[in-house]
Amino acid sequence: MSTPKGLANALRYGWDLNPGKKYLAHDADGTLVGTVGLHFPKYENTDQVWFDVWVHPDHRDGTTVWAELTAFAEQEARDAGRTMMGLNTFDTPRDIALATEHGYEQKAVEVNRKQELTGLDWNAVQNLYDGAVAKSTEYELLRIKGALPDDMVEEMIAVAESINDAPTDDLEIEDDVYSTERLRAYEEAQAKCDNTIYRLVARQKETGALAGHTVIAVERERPEMGWQHDTSVSRDHRGHRLGALLKAGMLQWLREEEPQLARVDTWNAESNNHMISINEQLNYEIVARFLDYQKKL
Repeated sequence: MSTPKGLANALRYGWDLNPGKKYLAHDADGTLVGTVGLHFPKYENTDQVWFDVWVHPDHRDGTTVWAELTAFAEQEARDAGRTMMGLNTFDTPRDIALATEHGYEQKAVEVNRKQELTGLDWNAVQNLYDGAVAKSTEYELLRIKGALPDDMVEEMIAVAESINDAPTDDLEIEDDVYSTERLRAYEEAQAKCDNTIYRLVARQKETGALAGHTVIAVERERPEMGWQHDTSVSRDHRGHRLGALLKAGMLQWLREEEPQLARVDTWNAESNNHMISINEQLNYEIVARFLDYQKKL
């Protein structure tokens, strides 16, 4: 859950300087009844709008508010020339029924997990790290806090695009497209949101090739909170347990740099068995399931 400051920053800067829009809905008496948030992809999937609807608990008896906010979102998409709607909801019977009633088709399942560092077995983390080191002796880890050095940006684009190999189930979406502009926009947005970026990079010793990375952002307003942003390994370097090496290595680094850090949140496709298996070894527990829906206008 965001703080007021965190939400305001997200609305100003977004993930990578492409913030979405948030609308408040009131009834005739001026009472707040709900909100709708819209995101217009900029770099890919420019035919789509993704949205979420939140209805105040006092107004959930019927379906009118949800229906009107959804109709508003769809009209905003039409006005912008977009032809595909994406809807993200909690996995609840009510949300499923409403989405289905309005013509939305479920395409994917995402799972939010949290890692409580206060109860983490650091011996298990060390064992995972040591086992990964034994399988990845031709690689080394680079610690980068904040913005990437200029001489790494171009090669990091290919590493970042490796995230496209993660499962997307039945979603009708294009691969993520990265560029120097987008990587720098991400760094700028996170800095303006008062988040500290920690990026751990795996590099092949002999060639100097970047092989993978993992990124966690720590809030400065709530320094006990961390957010897993990305973990990916380039296709040419898989099979060396670099995912486990990066995830365990990041925890060891954060233990040194951010000893107050108490929790890290992450999201994965429910079908991403490989990453989930690593997360479960690191004490991640399920918080909630989210359903992704799509509908052609």
